[in-house]
Amino acid sequence: MSTESITLTTAIADAARQAFGELFDTVAAGEHFYYCTLVTTDEGLAPVVSAWSREALEREARDNVDDPTFAQMVKWSYADSPYCAFGYDEYFGEVERLLEARPTMDDLEDEDWEAELEFRLEAMTEALAILDREGLFCRNQPRHEVVVNAELMPPDASNAERVLRLNDSTAAVENYLREAAESE
Repeated sequence: MSTESITLTTAIADAARQAFGELFDTVAAGEHFYYCTLVTTDEGLAPVVSAWSREALEREARDNVDDPTFAQMVKWSYADSPYCAFGYDEYFGEVERLLEARPTMDDLEDEDWEAELEFRLEAMTEALAILDREGLFCRNQPRHEVVVNAELMPPDASNAERVLRLNDSTAAVENYLREAAESE
């Protein structure tokens, strides 16, 4: 890993650790999470935290009782989660600063753009792996019940590749791959 990669990965891990930690321990203490992700766009913007817990999904289903399919439709949707972009303003300033110092995605040719986006996604993926090794994703639930991912939006087949790298093969991962993953 290059120094730039280590610096960005560390900043993302620090920000995500604080955001997920506050979410798990304070805001949604006692909720059982099944989906925890860092999401960026194909412009490689600073990632945002998003997560779903079983309890949050049940609340959303109750609030949308007129649509019996609503819960299934939003189950893996980072954007529909009540915890989408949780802690971004408080914790991701250093990540924004580091990304702003990198090449501007709009100014890059296709090959360089792809390499820069991959650099950013790899930093997100490694940051989540660090947090996973620290035990962050098993605070309120067994780890095998949680799907952890670094995702690209709009959805892309590479999301499935990263979910397989970050998680053991479990029923939760199989559900994600069947219900949410994009195919090539």
